[in-house]
Amino acid sequence: MAGELQFDHGFRLVVRERILFDRLPIVIDSYGYEVWRGAEKLFWYDAQPHPQDPQLQVSHPHHKHVPPDMKHNRIPAPQMSFTRPNLPVLIEEIETVIATSMR
Repeated sequence: MAGELQFDHGFRLVVRERILFDRLPIVIDSYGYEVWRGAEKLFWYDAQPHPQDPQLQVSHPHHKHVPPDMKHNRIPAPQMSFTRPNLPVLIEEIETVIATSMR
């Protein structure tokens, strides 16, 4: 599954998920979520394992890429999951970012 959700003020969420429907419970096999404002990527989530980074083990393999140097600056993302929907968490986070940026 791939798609994009548009939000107010130029924010958008790019979603890529591979979902396994052939067994129960249905699970997310892999994902990537990017949050943008216009042409600027603000942050992204993925589940690419980084076993060499002890800070990420608390939510292995789920993590968030944040500025500065987003490619290498990762923080744990315990709110992400393979076994429950991630979109509600992402939408709530984006709504908070929008509200904060409008102050």
